[in-house]
Amino acid sequence: MLRSFVYRLYPSSSQARLLSRALVTCRHFYNACLEERKTAWETEQKTVSCAEQLRNVKVYRKQNPEAANLHSHMLQVVVQDLDKAFRAFFRRVKSGQAPGYPRFKGAHRFHSLGLKEYGNGFRLDGRRLKVFGIGRLSVRWHRPLSGSIKTLRLVQKADGWYAVFVCELEQTVVLPSTAKQVGLDLGLSSLLTTSEGEKVSNPRHYRENQRKLKVLQRTVSRRQKGGANRRRAISRLRLHHQHVANSRKDYHHKVARFLVECYNVIYVEALNTKGLCRTRLSKSIHDAAWSFFVSILTSKAEEAGCEVIEVNPAYTSQTCSSCGSRFSGLRLSDRWVECSCGLSLDRDHNAAINVLNRGLGRGPWALSSSSFQGGLAQEAARL
Repeated sequence: MLRSFVYRLYPSSSQARLLSRALVTCRHFYNACLEERKTAWETEQKTVSCAEQLRNVKVYRKQNPEAANLHSHMLQVVVQDLDKAFRAFFRRVKSGQAPGYPRFKGAHRFHSLGLKEYGNGFRLDGRRLKVFGIGRLSVRWHRPLSGSIKTLRLVQKADGWYAVFVCELEQTVVLPSTAKQVGLDLGLSSLLTTSEGEKVSNPRHYRENQRKLKVLQRTVSRRQKGGANRRRAISRLRLHHQHVANSRKDYHHKVARFLVECYNVIYVEALNTKGLCRTRLSKSIHDAAWSFFVSILTSKAEEAGCEVIEVNPAYTSQTCSSCGSRFSGLRLSDRWVECSCGLSLDRDHNAAINVLNRGLGRGPWALSSSSFQGGLAQEAARL
């Protein structure tokens, strides 16, 4: 299993300049490779392969003095990143999605440098990270680094530089089996509700910080373009956005870890978040970040030897978990459901029980694929 370890770097002023210069050089090379592919297709209907552009790395380093000071792997990773972008573009074209042709990278859209082999361009030197052409970088080792190091990414964020090590783990720590299963209902009033009736609060990180973000954005808009004051205002705005994102990510990791430690099998709804984000609830859904949470939960479950299973989400909120009858006229503001069979339950708790029953194959859940898609469409229209 591969795992990423992220550490904060503290480069000196000269090392920070070298890192920034290397980032600019790699960005220019990325744009040059994109221009080569684009021009070759438009003029000759010819496809330039990744292997051809990898062979051009040596030529580019000879012609460009700035590139000569970089390790060749940095430029090779740039070519591989561009090839990955084109493969994703063609995959979206074949599947009928919005293609999204690879775009030229401006100064604020290129943030990382890559090295693909430990000992060849980078290595650990005591408690420091030695990078070819940069020097020995001071690292904040806030957690132990385990496994064998494979690759390195140097990432520039709003508050500085980070090192992302990708390590291969020989063994993973499988958590003790609890033989417990649970269904989760993702929501907005609460981030999630379990089939056992427990609720996890939704901190609403973006909405809680929205007032300050508005002030910072207004400050940026009032500064003269191209000036130093505007750059400083943008830096403060980026830092606050990063703080909001980090708070949300930390909270999701903690909740996911708690669930993985308590349950062996976790059932979640396969929500169509893209469709739901076209409704009036889009800001709240983006703030809750359901898809991001499910991806974190899936990753942690795989590592711990647990299982996350997505189930059909159609009508889980509108169906009685006891008798299976459909509630008529249920609105989003109705937070408590009652049924003629005697069920009286919190709406989200009822939905979580339905998710669990559907995952276990209990209850009237044998819906066809057309019913599944129809249920999603009706749910999105209702919201």
